[in-house]
Amino acid sequence: MRLVRFTLDRHLPATTPDTSPLVRYGVVDNETVYETRAWWAERTGAAWPLAAVRLLPPCWPSKIVCVGRNYEEHARELGNLAPGEPVIFLKPPSALAAHGDPILMPPISNRVDYEGEIGVVIGTRARNVPVERAHEYILGYTCVNDVTARDLQRKDVQWTRAKGFDTFCPVGPWIVPASELSLEALRLRTWVDGQIRQQATPAEMIFSVPRIIAFVSEVMTLEPGDLIATGTPAGVGPLAPGSVVRVEIEHVGILENRAVAP
Repeated sequence: MRLVRFTLDRHLPATTPDTSPLVRYGVVDNETVYETRAWWAERTGAAWPLAAVRLLPPCWPSKIVCVGRNYEEHARELGNLAPGEPVIFLKPPSALAAHGDPILMPPISNRVDYEGEIGVVIGTRARNVPVERAHEYILGYTCVNDVTARDLQRKDVQWTRAKGFDTFCPVGPWIVPASELSLEALRLRTWVDGQIRQQATPAEMIFSVPRIIAFVSEVMTLEPGDLIATGTPAGVGPLAPGSVVRVEIEHVGILENRAVAP
């Protein structure tokens, strides 16, 4: 099953919240989108060809929690040591972009990097979750590109500006429920202009997904729809105007976006 948020309005911004009557929920089956009640509770009977709808980010998070330096080789390639505990930061929901949307390169940055990641969508309110029960709070998995203005990240003391520009969090195209796949079976690959740049599995993470959920939920309450970007593997690099980034997670889907000059 593939869970989506979508609209029939081709020009609706990706950051349109669920309160808009133009935002719909649905499930994709054999290239057809079947509309459902909110949060995929039941089908309404309406359906459209997948090609006829605009897919939105598949969740509307109250917060986007990201994990930095969660692959040892990536930490090394940026000149950092592997951390002793998860390094977390936030992206604003205003950074969301949908599958197919452009990545807008800000004029104040001279280097904008791609970072393909496995995204975890929370399904149940989570606070102080023990590691052994963390899987109970996962709705499913999606593709994430944690776009980063690398020069600003190096310049600033913290990462909010470098990570928070509009369109710097492409997500999608859908969520595959955790009940339908094994996290261990996922394989992440990132392609830029047809060349593979990153590949990794969850087994290579320094901190596992359950450990991340437990750690984050000690700090903040995770709400249904919240998104956790679990970190990027080695191989990050700069984008040029016109570059096409393809984040692929085996058994989940493909997220594709083009970088656009200011």
